[in-house]
Amino acid sequence: MMDEQLLEILVCPETKEPVSLADKALVARVNEAIGRGTLKSKGGQPVTEPVDGGLVRQDGKRFYPIRDDIPVMLTEEAILLPLADA
Repeated sequence: MMDEQLLEILVCPETKEPVSLADKALVARVNEAIGRGTLKSKGGQPVTEPVDGGLVRQDGKRFYPIRDDIPVMLTEEAILLPLADA
């Protein structure tokens, strides 16, 4: 579970927009896409490691993965939203 104080100060490193916790349905969709091998990061690299959760940028266009309870707030590792149905 994310610490509420940490969540309040985290922002997208690209736009400085606030982020919020992704709901379980979105996390499941992201992990399904990872399992199919269809998901790429903003940097163009295949995403192969399942996520424990994620943070979604306020505009809904980026998903920052949470792995081992640590948010990965690197622009190049963000997942582009909405997810392609590939």
